Amino acid sequence: MAEKLGNRHRAWRRVAYTLRRSPGLARLATVRFASQFGDGMFQTALGGAILFNPERETDPLAIAAGFAVLLLPYSVIGPYAGALLDRWDRRSVLLWANVLRGLLILATAVLLGTGTSDSALLLLALAAIGVSRFVLAGASAALPRVVHRSWLVATNSVLATTGSVVASLGAATAVAIIGLLGSDNRGTGIAVAAAACGSAVGALAASRFHHRLLGPHADEKHGSGAVRAVAAGLRTGSLAVWHSPGVTTAMIGIGTHRIVFGINTLIMVLVLRDTATASALPGGLAGFGVAVGATAAGMLLAAISTPFLIPRIGRSHTIIGGLILAIVVQVTLVATLTQVSLLFGALLLGFAGQSIKLTGDAAMQIEIEDDRRGQVFALQDTVFNVAFVAAIAAASLVVAPDGQSLGLVLTGGAFYGLGLVGVLLNSRRETA
Repeated sequence: MAEKLGNRHRAWRRVAYTLRRSPGLARLATVRFASQFGDGMFQTALGGAILFNPERETDPLAIAAGFAVLLLPYSVIGPYAGALLDRWDRRSVLLWANVLRGLLILATAVLLGTGTSDSALLLLALAAIGVSRFVLAGASAALPRVVHRSWLVATNSVLATTGSVVASLGAATAVAIIGLLGSDNRGTGIAVAAAACGSAVGALAASRFHHRLLGPHADEKHGSGAVRAVAAGLRTGSLAVWHSPGVTTAMIGIGTHRIVFGINTLIMVLVLRDTATASALPGGLAGFGVAVGATAAGMLLAAISTPFLIPRIGRSHTIIGGLILAIVVQVTLVATLTQVSLLFGALLLGFAGQSIKLTGDAAMQIEIEDDRRGQVFALQDTVFNVAFVAAIAAASLVVAPDGQSLGLVLTGGAFYGLGLVGVLLNSRRETA
Protein backbone atom coordinates (compact mmCIF):
# COMPACT_ATOMS: atom_id res chain seq x y z
CA MET A 1 0.00 0.00 0.00
CA ALA A 2 2.77 2.40 0.92
CA GLU A 3 4.54 1.57 -2.33
CA LYS A 4 1.39 2.35 -4.38
CA LEU A 5 0.94 5.67 -2.59
CA GLY A 6 4.59 6.47 -3.25
CA ASN A 7 4.16 5.70 -6.96
CA ARG A 8 1.11 7.94 -7.17
CA HIS A 9 2.92 10.75 -5.40
CA ARG A 10 5.86 10.46 -7.79
CA ALA A 11 3.53 10.56 -10.81
CA TRP A 12 1.95 13.81 -9.65
CA ARG A 13 5.41 15.24 -8.89
CA ARG A 14 6.55 14.34 -12.41
CA VAL A 15 3.56 16.09 -13.94
CA ALA A 16 4.21 19.16 -11.79
CA TYR A 17 7.86 19.06 -12.85
CA THR A 18 6.83 18.83 -16.51
CA LEU A 19 4.52 21.81 -16.08
CA ARG A 20 7.38 23.88 -14.67
CA ARG A 21 9.83 22.86 -17.37
CA SER A 22 7.41 23.16 -20.31
CA PRO A 23 6.05 26.67 -20.86
CA GLY A 24 3.86 25.28 -23.65
CA LEU A 25 2.17 22.80 -21.34
CA ALA A 26 1.78 25.39 -18.60
CA ARG A 27 0.14 27.85 -21.02
CA LEU A 28 -2.14 25.18 -22.49
CA ALA A 29 -3.17 24.16 -18.96
CA THR A 30 -3.94 27.81 -18.23
CA VAL A 31 -6.17 28.00 -21.33
CA ARG A 32 -8.00 24.85 -20.27
CA PHE A 33 -8.39 25.72 -16.59
CA ALA A 34 -9.50 29.30 -17.26
CA SER A 35 -12.08 28.01 -19.73
CA GLN A 36 -13.43 25.42 -17.32
CA PHE A 37 -13.53 27.86 -14.39
CA GLY A 38 -15.55 30.28 -16.52
CA ASP A 39 -17.81 27.47 -17.74
CA GLY A 40 -18.49 26.38 -14.17
CA MET A 41 -19.47 29.92 -13.20
CA PHE A 42 -21.55 30.54 -16.32
CA GLN A 43 -23.54 27.32 -16.31
CA THR A 44 -24.17 27.38 -12.56
CA ALA A 45 -25.31 30.99 -12.55
CA LEU A 46 -27.56 30.35 -15.54
CA GLY A 47 -28.91 27.19 -13.90
CA GLY A 48 -29.68 29.14 -10.75
CA ALA A 49 -31.53 31.74 -12.80
CA ILE A 50 -33.61 29.23 -14.76
CA LEU A 51 -33.78 25.77 -13.19
CA PHE A 52 -34.17 26.82 -9.54
CA ASN A 53 -36.01 30.13 -9.91
CA PRO A 54 -39.60 29.74 -8.63
CA GLU A 55 -40.72 32.61 -10.88
CA ARG A 56 -39.84 30.63 -14.02
CA GLU A 57 -41.45 27.45 -15.39
CA THR A 58 -39.21 24.53 -14.48
CA ASP A 59 -41.21 21.33 -14.92
CA PRO A 60 -39.32 18.26 -16.21
CA LEU A 61 -40.16 19.00 -19.84
CA ALA A 62 -38.95 22.58 -19.48
CA ILE A 63 -35.69 21.38 -17.93
CA ALA A 64 -35.19 18.95 -20.82
CA ALA A 65 -35.92 21.69 -23.34
CA GLY A 66 -33.37 23.96 -21.68
CA PHE A 67 -30.63 21.34 -21.87
CA ALA A 68 -31.53 20.59 -25.49
CA VAL A 69 -31.29 24.24 -26.49
CA LEU A 70 -27.95 24.57 -24.69
CA LEU A 71 -26.25 21.46 -26.06
CA LEU A 72 -27.85 19.90 -29.12
CA PRO A 73 -27.09 22.61 -31.71
CA TYR A 74 -23.36 22.34 -30.99
CA SER A 75 -23.65 18.55 -31.15
CA VAL A 76 -24.86 18.90 -34.72
CA ILE A 77 -21.96 21.11 -35.85
CA GLY A 78 -19.28 19.79 -33.46
CA PRO A 79 -17.81 17.09 -35.71
CA TYR A 80 -17.61 19.56 -38.60
CA ALA A 81 -15.85 22.06 -36.35
CA GLY A 82 -13.43 19.24 -35.56
CA ALA A 83 -12.30 19.34 -39.18
CA LEU A 84 -11.29 22.95 -38.61
CA LEU A 85 -9.24 21.96 -35.55
CA ASP A 86 -7.30 19.63 -37.84
CA ARG A 87 -6.89 22.31 -40.50
CA TRP A 88 -6.61 25.76 -38.92
CA ASP A 89 -3.94 26.98 -36.54
CA ARG A 90 -5.18 25.72 -33.14
CA ARG A 91 -3.50 28.66 -31.42
CA SER A 92 -5.74 31.06 -33.38
CA VAL A 93 -8.81 28.93 -32.71
CA LEU A 94 -8.19 28.96 -28.94
CA LEU A 95 -7.53 32.70 -28.95
CA TRP A 96 -10.55 33.87 -30.93
CA ALA A 97 -12.94 31.31 -29.48
CA ASN A 98 -12.16 32.68 -26.02
CA VAL A 99 -12.74 36.24 -27.20
CA LEU A 100 -16.07 35.31 -28.80
CA ARG A 101 -17.19 33.36 -25.75
CA GLY A 102 -16.41 36.27 -23.44
CA LEU A 103 -18.56 38.60 -25.56
CA LEU A 104 -21.43 36.10 -25.64
CA ILE A 105 -21.28 35.67 -21.85
CA LEU A 106 -21.45 39.44 -21.30
CA ALA A 107 -24.38 39.72 -23.70
CA THR A 108 -26.17 36.93 -21.83
CA ALA A 109 -25.58 38.74 -18.54
CA VAL A 110 -27.13 41.92 -19.93
CA LEU A 111 -30.25 40.07 -21.10
CA LEU A 112 -30.55 38.24 -17.79
CA GLY A 113 -30.20 41.45 -15.80
CA THR A 114 -32.96 43.12 -17.80
CA GLY A 115 -35.42 40.25 -17.28
CA THR A 116 -35.49 39.02 -20.87
CA SER A 117 -37.51 35.87 -21.60
CA ASP A 118 -35.92 32.43 -21.44
CA SER A 119 -35.93 31.95 -25.22
CA ALA A 120 -33.53 34.79 -26.06
CA LEU A 121 -31.44 33.97 -23.00
CA LEU A 122 -30.98 30.34 -23.99
CA LEU A 123 -30.13 31.22 -27.58
CA LEU A 124 -27.15 33.28 -26.42
CA ALA A 125 -26.26 30.68 -23.82
CA LEU A 126 -26.20 27.88 -26.38
CA ALA A 127 -23.74 29.88 -28.50
CA ALA A 128 -21.48 30.56 -25.51
CA ILE A 129 -21.46 26.93 -24.39
CA GLY A 130 -20.94 25.75 -27.96
CA VAL A 131 -17.80 27.87 -28.22
CA SER A 132 -16.65 26.55 -24.84
CA ARG A 133 -16.84 22.98 -26.11
CA PHE A 134 -14.83 24.07 -29.12
CA VAL A 135 -12.11 25.43 -26.83
CA LEU A 136 -11.91 22.24 -24.76
CA ALA A 137 -11.77 20.00 -27.85
CA GLY A 138 -8.98 22.18 -29.26
CA ALA A 139 -7.00 22.05 -26.02
CA SER A 140 -7.27 18.26 -25.88
CA ALA A 141 -6.24 17.88 -29.53
CA ALA A 142 -3.23 20.17 -28.96
CA LEU A 143 -1.93 18.39 -25.85
CA PRO A 144 0.31 15.89 -27.71
CA ARG A 145 2.11 18.88 -29.25
CA VAL A 146 3.45 20.00 -25.86
CA VAL A 147 3.81 16.65 -24.01
CA HIS A 148 5.94 13.63 -24.90
CA ARG A 149 3.87 10.59 -25.84
CA SER A 150 5.09 8.59 -22.84
CA TRP A 151 3.63 11.25 -20.53
CA LEU A 152 0.22 11.59 -22.19
CA VAL A 153 -1.79 9.27 -19.93
CA ALA A 154 -0.54 10.72 -16.63
CA THR A 155 -0.57 14.33 -17.83
CA ASN A 156 -4.03 14.09 -19.38
CA SER A 157 -5.38 12.42 -16.25
CA VAL A 158 -4.10 15.21 -14.03
CA LEU A 159 -5.15 18.05 -16.33
CA ALA A 160 -8.58 16.67 -17.23
CA THR A 161 -9.63 15.93 -13.68
CA THR A 162 -8.02 19.03 -12.20
CA GLY A 163 -9.99 20.92 -14.82
CA SER A 164 -13.19 19.33 -13.53
CA VAL A 165 -12.27 20.42 -10.00
CA VAL A 166 -11.55 23.93 -11.31
CA ALA A 167 -14.99 23.95 -12.98
CA SER A 168 -16.51 22.99 -9.63
CA LEU A 169 -14.65 25.90 -8.01
CA GLY A 170 -16.13 28.16 -10.65
CA ALA A 171 -19.57 26.78 -9.85
CA ALA A 172 -18.99 27.38 -6.14
CA THR A 173 -17.91 30.95 -6.89
CA ALA A 174 -21.16 31.54 -8.78
CA VAL A 175 -23.19 30.11 -5.87
CA ALA A 176 -21.32 32.41 -3.47
CA ILE A 177 -21.99 35.49 -5.63
CA ILE A 178 -25.68 34.63 -5.93
CA GLY A 179 -25.88 33.95 -2.21
CA LEU A 180 -24.33 37.36 -1.50
CA LEU A 181 -26.26 39.41 -4.07
CA GLY A 182 -29.51 37.45 -4.21
CA SER A 183 -31.09 35.04 -6.72
CA ASP A 184 -33.01 37.74 -8.61
CA ASN A 185 -32.15 38.85 -12.13
CA ARG A 186 -29.59 41.37 -10.90
CA GLY A 187 -27.67 38.91 -8.71
CA THR A 188 -27.61 36.12 -11.27
CA GLY A 189 -26.76 38.60 -14.03
CA ILE A 190 -23.67 39.77 -12.15
CA ALA A 191 -22.65 36.13 -11.52
CA VAL A 192 -22.97 35.37 -15.23
CA ALA A 193 -20.95 38.46 -16.20
CA ALA A 194 -18.15 37.47 -13.81
CA ALA A 195 -17.74 34.23 -15.78
CA ALA A 196 -16.24 36.24 -18.65
CA CYS A 197 -13.02 36.48 -16.61
CA GLY A 198 -12.21 32.89 -17.61
CA SER A 199 -12.42 33.80 -21.29
CA ALA A 200 -10.15 36.81 -20.81
CA VAL A 201 -7.46 34.73 -19.06
CA GLY A 202 -7.76 31.95 -21.64
CA ALA A 203 -7.41 34.35 -24.57
CA LEU A 204 -4.34 35.97 -23.00
CA ALA A 205 -2.67 32.59 -22.44
CA ALA A 206 -3.47 31.39 -25.97
CA SER A 207 -2.05 34.56 -27.50
CA ARG A 208 1.42 33.69 -26.12
CA PHE A 209 1.77 30.57 -28.28
CA HIS A 210 3.68 30.82 -31.55
CA HIS A 211 1.91 30.29 -34.84
CA ARG A 212 1.33 26.55 -35.56
CA LEU A 213 3.03 25.43 -32.34
CA LEU A 214 -0.15 23.61 -31.29
CA GLY A 215 -0.56 22.04 -34.73
CA PRO A 216 -1.62 20.86 -37.11
CA HIS A 217 1.55 21.29 -39.15
CA ALA A 218 -0.05 20.63 -42.53
CA ASP A 219 -0.11 23.55 -44.94
CA GLU A 220 -3.22 25.69 -44.70
CA LYS A 221 -5.71 25.28 -47.51
CA HIS A 222 -8.53 27.53 -48.52
CA GLY A 223 -11.55 27.58 -50.78
CA SER A 224 -13.42 24.44 -51.78
CA GLY A 225 -10.81 22.15 -50.19
CA ALA A 226 -11.54 23.60 -46.76
CA VAL A 227 -15.28 23.39 -47.37
CA ARG A 228 -15.00 19.72 -48.30
CA ALA A 229 -12.86 19.07 -45.21
CA VAL A 230 -15.49 20.64 -42.95
CA ALA A 231 -18.33 18.76 -44.65
CA ALA A 232 -16.46 15.46 -44.23
CA GLY A 233 -15.74 16.02 -40.52
CA LEU A 234 -18.44 13.73 -39.10
CA ARG A 235 -17.74 10.89 -41.50
CA THR A 236 -13.97 11.12 -41.11
CA GLY A 237 -14.11 11.24 -37.32
CA SER A 238 -16.52 8.30 -37.17
CA LEU A 239 -14.35 6.19 -39.47
CA ALA A 240 -11.25 7.03 -37.43
CA VAL A 241 -13.04 5.83 -34.29
CA TRP A 242 -14.28 2.60 -35.91
CA HIS A 243 -10.86 1.73 -37.33
CA SER A 244 -9.40 2.00 -33.82
CA PRO A 245 -11.14 -0.67 -31.68
CA GLY A 246 -9.70 0.77 -28.48
CA VAL A 247 -11.25 4.15 -29.21
CA THR A 248 -14.55 2.50 -30.17
CA THR A 249 -14.60 0.77 -26.78
CA ALA A 250 -14.02 4.11 -25.09
CA MET A 251 -16.83 5.78 -27.05
CA ILE A 252 -19.27 3.03 -26.05
CA GLY A 253 -18.33 3.45 -22.39
CA ILE A 254 -18.49 7.25 -22.53
CA GLY A 255 -21.84 7.30 -24.32
CA THR A 256 -23.37 4.79 -21.91
CA HIS A 257 -22.29 6.74 -18.86
CA ARG A 258 -23.61 10.01 -20.27
CA ILE A 259 -27.04 8.44 -20.88
CA VAL A 260 -27.36 7.36 -17.27
CA PHE A 261 -25.79 10.61 -16.05
CA GLY A 262 -28.55 12.50 -17.84
CA ILE A 263 -31.24 10.40 -16.15
CA ASN A 264 -29.64 10.84 -12.74
CA THR A 265 -29.15 14.59 -13.23
CA LEU A 266 -32.88 15.10 -13.89
CA ILE A 267 -33.79 12.98 -10.86
CA MET A 268 -31.37 14.93 -8.64
CA VAL A 269 -32.75 18.30 -9.76
CA LEU A 270 -36.33 17.21 -9.05
CA VAL A 271 -35.49 15.64 -5.69
CA LEU A 272 -33.70 18.82 -4.57
CA ARG A 273 -36.60 21.01 -5.77
CA ASP A 274 -39.12 19.03 -3.73
CA THR A 275 -39.58 21.04 -0.54
CA ALA A 276 -42.40 18.83 0.80
CA THR A 277 -40.02 16.21 2.20
CA ALA A 278 -37.31 16.48 4.84
CA SER A 279 -34.00 17.55 3.35
CA ALA A 280 -30.63 16.14 4.29
CA LEU A 281 -29.06 18.58 1.82
CA PRO A 282 -29.69 22.28 1.24
CA GLY A 283 -32.49 22.86 -1.22
CA GLY A 284 -32.25 24.35 -4.69
CA LEU A 285 -28.99 25.50 -6.25
CA ALA A 286 -26.94 25.10 -3.05
CA GLY A 287 -27.94 21.44 -2.71
CA PHE A 288 -27.22 20.82 -6.36
CA GLY A 289 -23.80 22.38 -5.79
CA VAL A 290 -23.12 19.85 -3.02
CA ALA A 291 -24.00 17.03 -5.42
CA VAL A 292 -21.71 18.51 -8.08
CA GLY A 293 -18.95 18.72 -5.47
CA ALA A 294 -19.41 15.04 -4.62
CA THR A 295 -19.14 14.16 -8.31
CA ALA A 296 -15.98 16.27 -8.60
CA ALA A 297 -14.46 14.46 -5.61
CA GLY A 298 -15.05 11.16 -7.36
CA MET A 299 -13.39 12.55 -10.48
CA LEU A 300 -10.37 13.56 -8.42
CA LEU A 301 -10.04 10.01 -7.09
CA ALA A 302 -10.22 8.77 -10.68
CA ALA A 303 -7.38 11.12 -11.65
CA ILE A 304 -5.20 9.59 -8.95
CA SER A 305 -5.97 5.96 -9.75
CA THR A 306 -6.51 5.79 -13.52
CA PRO A 307 -2.86 6.42 -14.58
CA PHE A 308 -1.89 3.40 -12.48
CA LEU A 309 -4.78 1.18 -13.55
CA ILE A 310 -4.22 1.55 -17.30
CA PRO A 311 -0.62 0.21 -17.43
CA ARG A 312 -1.51 -2.69 -15.12
CA ILE A 313 -4.87 -3.94 -16.45
CA GLY A 314 -5.14 -2.18 -19.83
CA ARG A 315 -7.53 0.41 -21.21
CA SER A 316 -10.36 -2.02 -22.02
CA HIS A 317 -10.35 -3.59 -18.57
CA THR A 318 -10.33 -0.14 -16.96
CA ILE A 319 -13.50 0.76 -18.87
CA ILE A 320 -15.09 -2.62 -18.06
CA GLY A 321 -14.31 -2.13 -14.36
CA GLY A 322 -15.82 1.36 -14.43
CA LEU A 323 -19.05 0.07 -15.98
CA ILE A 324 -19.34 -2.79 -13.47
CA LEU A 325 -18.91 -0.35 -10.57
CA ALA A 326 -21.51 1.95 -12.13
CA ILE A 327 -24.06 -0.87 -12.40
CA VAL A 328 -23.65 -1.76 -8.71
CA VAL A 329 -23.96 1.87 -7.60
CA GLN A 330 -26.99 2.53 -9.81
CA VAL A 331 -29.06 -0.42 -8.57
CA THR A 332 -28.11 0.00 -4.91
CA LEU A 333 -27.35 3.57 -3.78
CA VAL A 334 -29.16 5.52 -6.49
CA ALA A 335 -32.16 3.18 -6.36
CA THR A 336 -32.95 4.20 -2.77
CA LEU A 337 -33.74 7.72 -4.06
CA THR A 338 -32.83 9.44 -0.79
CA GLN A 339 -30.70 12.56 -0.82
CA VAL A 340 -27.85 11.00 1.18
CA SER A 341 -27.68 7.89 -1.03
CA LEU A 342 -27.84 10.05 -4.16
CA LEU A 343 -24.91 12.05 -2.81
CA PHE A 344 -22.77 8.95 -2.27
CA GLY A 345 -23.94 7.66 -5.64
CA ALA A 346 -22.76 10.88 -7.27
CA LEU A 347 -19.32 10.41 -5.69
CA LEU A 348 -18.90 6.83 -6.94
CA LEU A 349 -20.43 7.45 -10.36
CA GLY A 350 -18.16 10.47 -10.72
CA PHE A 351 -15.23 8.12 -10.09
CA ALA A 352 -16.48 5.48 -12.53
CA GLY A 353 -17.42 7.95 -15.26
CA GLN A 354 -14.18 9.90 -15.07
CA SER A 355 -12.13 6.69 -15.16
CA ILE A 356 -13.89 5.80 -18.41
CA LYS A 357 -13.45 9.33 -19.78
CA LEU A 358 -9.74 9.51 -18.97
CA THR A 359 -9.16 6.11 -20.50
CA GLY A 360 -10.96 7.27 -23.63
CA ASP A 361 -8.88 10.45 -23.83
CA ALA A 362 -5.69 8.39 -23.58
CA ALA A 363 -6.86 6.05 -26.34
CA MET A 364 -7.70 8.95 -28.65
CA GLN A 365 -4.45 10.80 -28.04
CA ILE A 366 -2.32 7.68 -28.53
CA GLU A 367 -4.15 5.80 -31.29
CA ILE A 368 -5.52 8.63 -33.48
CA GLU A 369 -3.24 10.44 -35.94
CA ASP A 370 -2.74 14.18 -35.41
CA ASP A 371 -4.60 15.19 -38.58
CA ARG A 372 -7.74 13.37 -37.35
CA ARG A 373 -7.50 13.95 -33.61
CA GLY A 374 -9.49 17.18 -33.55
CA GLN A 375 -12.37 15.54 -35.40
CA VAL A 376 -12.40 12.60 -33.00
CA PHE A 377 -12.40 14.82 -29.90
CA ALA A 378 -15.19 16.91 -31.39
CA LEU A 379 -17.09 13.68 -32.08
CA GLN A 380 -16.58 12.69 -28.45
CA ASP A 381 -18.13 15.99 -27.38
CA THR A 382 -21.08 15.18 -29.63
CA VAL A 383 -21.51 11.76 -27.99
CA PHE A 384 -21.39 13.54 -24.61
CA ASN A 385 -24.07 16.05 -25.49
CA VAL A 386 -26.45 13.92 -27.55
CA ALA A 387 -26.47 11.05 -25.06
CA PHE A 388 -26.97 13.41 -22.12
CA VAL A 389 -29.76 15.48 -23.68
CA ALA A 390 -31.57 12.51 -25.24
CA ALA A 391 -31.62 10.78 -21.86
CA ILE A 392 -33.03 13.84 -20.09
CA ALA A 393 -35.65 14.34 -22.81
CA ALA A 394 -36.82 10.73 -22.65
CA ALA A 395 -36.74 10.64 -18.84
CA SER A 396 -38.75 13.88 -18.57
CA LEU A 397 -41.73 12.13 -20.18
CA VAL A 398 -42.02 9.50 -17.44
CA VAL A 399 -40.29 10.87 -14.33
CA ALA A 400 -42.37 11.70 -11.26
CA PRO A 401 -42.59 15.44 -10.43
CA ASP A 402 -40.67 14.82 -7.18
CA GLY A 403 -38.07 12.59 -8.88
CA GLN A 404 -39.16 9.41 -7.04
CA SER A 405 -39.06 7.07 -10.07
CA LEU A 406 -37.48 3.72 -9.19
CA GLY A 407 -38.25 2.25 -12.61
CA LEU A 408 -36.29 5.04 -14.27
CA VAL A 409 -33.29 4.41 -12.02
CA LEU A 410 -33.33 0.70 -12.82
CA THR A 411 -33.57 1.55 -16.51
CA GLY A 412 -30.32 3.44 -16.04
CA GLY A 413 -28.79 0.30 -14.56
CA ALA A 414 -29.98 -1.66 -17.59
CA PHE A 415 -28.28 0.87 -19.90
CA TYR A 416 -25.02 0.36 -18.01
CA GLY A 417 -25.47 -3.38 -18.54
CA LEU A 418 -26.02 -2.94 -22.28
CA GLY A 419 -22.94 -0.74 -22.47
CA LEU A 420 -20.90 -3.41 -20.71
CA VAL A 421 -22.08 -6.02 -23.23
CA GLY A 422 -21.19 -3.69 -26.10
CA VAL A 423 -17.69 -3.11 -24.70
CA LEU A 424 -17.10 -6.85 -24.23
CA LEU A 425 -18.19 -7.60 -27.78
CA ASN A 426 -16.08 -4.81 -29.26
CA SER A 427 -13.06 -5.86 -27.20
CA ARG A 428 -12.89 -9.00 -29.30
CA ARG A 429 -11.80 -6.80 -32.23
CA GLU A 430 -8.88 -5.54 -30.17
CA THR A 431 -7.58 -9.06 -29.56
CA ALA A 432 -8.41 -10.42 -33.04
